[in-house]
Amino acid sequence: MYRSMTEIPGYTVTTTDGESGKVSDFLFDDKERIVRYVVVRTGGWLMGRDVLISPVSIKDADHKTKNLTTVLTKKVIENAPGVDTAKPVSRQQEMILVSYFDWPMYWAPILIPDVTNEATSAQIKEVAEAEWDTHLRSVRELVGYHINCIGDTIGHVEDLIVDLESWIVRYLVIDTANWLPGKKVIVGYDWLTDIRWDHKSVHVDLTRKQIETAPPYSSRTSINRDYEESLYDFYGRPTYW
Repeated sequence: MYRSMTEIPGYTVTTTDGESGKVSDFLFDDKERIVRYVVVRTGGWLMGRDVLISPVSIKDADHKTKNLTTVLTKKVIENAPGVDTAKPVSRQQEMILVSYFDWPMYWAPILIPDVTNEATSAQIKEVAEAEWDTHLRSVRELVGYHINCIGDTIGHVEDLIVDLESWIVRYLVIDTANWLPGKKVIVGYDWLTDIRWDHKSVHVDLTRKQIETAPPYSSRTSINRDYEESLYDFYGRPTYW
């Protein structure tokens, strides 16, 4: 089941024994293109605090009732360690969450360099920094970034589409309003070549003409296998399935 990631924020988080806040954002791994955490605002929008829960604890997302149902209790969520989502989430914070929720670690074991083999402190630092880069990014932050296609710029990021069964980010929605009034198109997330967080831009391996002539997309579009086959056929890309 595919869902808009800008649609779910605002959904009520329903626990096994009541309600506990609302979804405010998602944190996804921009390299592995998978959602790692759902950001839940507990205690109200103004005076509340943000906690992170793993998608593995999500039981269902109901579009009609705007509910995100979890297998967690209200107490577990409300007592979870709070995070400042305005700052990058560190691996240390993730380890605290893993310990609290008793989740399995999704990252590979950290490799410690052998200091007996003439490893310098600079090399140790370089390895440590590389291993501790979690690549966690906010969906809310990404929306609005400029789209750079091959040799040109066209539109901005409107939305991300996620597969709720695997929590893999499958598609990026591009709004071309500044160039093509009212037109939105959808492209595969794995067609992106780079996300420049410092420049607030996304680079996609497509030409301007391909995007301009792509089939229009709207929130009412049903993304099923037939639609995906026609989409990949239009762009001439190999399918992921």
